Amino acid sequence: MAALQFPTELLVKAQGSGLGIKLAIFDVDGVLTDGRIYISERGEEFKAFSTLDGHGLKSLQQVGITPVVITGRDSPAVRRRVADLGLKHALYGIADKLAAAEPLLQQLGLPWGEVAAIGDDWPDLPLLSRAGFACAPPGAHAEVLATAHHVTRASAGHGAAREFCDLLLMAAGHYERLLNAHHATLDGGRTA
Repeated sequence: MAALQFPTELLVKAQGSGLGIKLAIFDVDGVLTDGRIYISERGEEFKAFSTLDGHGLKSLQQVGITPVVITGRDSPAVRRRVADLGLKHALYGIADKLAAAEPLLQQLGLPWGEVAAIGDDWPDLPLLSRAGFACAPPGAHAEVLATAHHVTRASAGHGAAREFCDLLLMAAGHYERLLNAHHATLDGGRTA
């Protein structure tokens, strides 16, 4: 049995509407990072990403939930992280996130009820208010916190995205199977 638990009513909400959650949208600054931007005197931008969050995004891909990054900024650091995670869909430097998301949903044939989203500030509100399941880290703007179905315990850049992923995995019935697979050793035996 998993140590991580969520209330039943939250798990039901995290299933979205219709056929379940098929796509999860992630903001970057303030969700996948702590929201701080480090810029060197040469103009180089630095960001710190959590490996916990990265494993969560990869786990979503394993079960057929497509992770999508939609970010208001564009930087080599974000592009590198997206590439390292093998994400197929990422939109950079987007001022109007809804206008960017809708063609992607149409291309994939998905209604908003099958979309989950996590964001932290006003540009994320159009996505969060339409998504079948909306999430925010605890340091998000007050209006975002009021819109979210769930506010993570973990902070942005420190596991908030992983908590969102774990919640979606659990709601879809995949969490325990993935967890048990990690308990097995590479030769198929069980660990002590």
